[in-house]
Amino acid sequence: MTDPLRAKIEQLRIMKESASRRSSLYSDIGSLDDRKTSKSLGALNRASAPGKKMQKLGFIMLWIPEPTGVTVAVGAPMILAGRYLDKKYNGTTLKDIGHNTHETLSSIHKFKASL
Repeated sequence: MTDPLRAKIEQLRIMKESASRRSSLYSDIGSLDDRKTSKSLGALNRASAPGKKMQKLGFIMLWIPEPTGVTVAVGAPMILAGRYLDKKYNGTTLKDIGHNTHETLSSIHKFKASL
């Protein structure tokens, strides 16, 4: 029968290896030199939140004075759709993912050091 502490340490070691591989992969991706790849990665580094833009458009359409009221009928659903998209898509960038991976690695190192 194995010691539960040893099993937990082995599990943490596997998690550490996975996090370090992921971290090195992200740093390697960031250093690519291809122009098209760098444009794609630039888009990921500056990910936009589509919900915010849709909300702004909805508010603009809602406040445009127009006698038939079509813009009001279109603006309100756009605001609601923007709110939904804001909750669904948060605009996380590669930098955020790398930062969270680094924090996970740090906490694993701290835990191992305390043992």
